[in-house]
Amino acid sequence: QVQLAESGGGSVQAGGSLRLSCTASGGSFSSFCMGWFRQAPGKEREEVAALGRIGSVRYGDSVQGRFTIYKDNAKKTLILEMNSLKPEDTATYYCVADICAIGHVEKRFDEYRFRGQGTQVTVSS
Repeated sequence: QVQLAESGGGSVQAGGSLRLSCTASGGSFSSFCMGWFRQAPGKEREEVAALGRIGSVRYGDSVQGRFTIYKDNAKKTLILEMNSLKPEDTATYYCVADICAIGHVEKRFDEYRFRGQGTQVTVSS
């Protein structure tokens, strides 16, 4: 059974930075494609960033150039570095993972078999 545990959320002022972590237990971490989604109250869930097994990345348009996704295989942890945060980044952030072929990354939240409980990020103006 694969479990994902997010940490690192919190409150920050606009222009600040946060780092989200997602540690996986169970399964074979090297076989995962992974990503982050977020959902703000009253808004649809959106993809923030996705990471393939061997490093291919994809970012949502709204975070391109400000956020960086990467993973630490030794620690079985997915990281999301968030810089130049804006109030519109306020949301609950979810870590997701799935067992993927090399070169493939899931696109929709419901395509990922494994999902974390979410961590809150609040950015004040």
